[in-house]
Amino acid sequence: MTEEQDDPALGPDDQVAISALTPLDVAAIDQALVSHCDKQWRKVAYVVAMAMNALQHAYLDVPDIYYAERVRTLVADGLLEGQGDVRGMRFSEVRLCV
Repeated sequence: MTEEQDDPALGPDDQVAISALTPLDVAAIDQALVSHCDKQWRKVAYVVAMAMNALQHAYLDVPDIYYAERVRTLVADGLLEGQGDVRGMRFSEVRLCV
């Protein structure tokens, strides 16, 4: 995967919004992400969009890139299984661990 296909870096405003998140907020985001996964592979971009939609009134300033970072963390922690290059949410898929 080329750098052009990687998700962009978080900007300063994004960092401010993310730094305001509590551990409970992060857990809620993680739960929303996992709840939109299935045993079948789903594009990370789809999972992120669905989770953001479910939480749209709670975390307005938190960007999709942060949600994608949380997906990468969930994959690294073994809560989700990933395929493809998870640095680019449009070019990777996740599913519940089977």
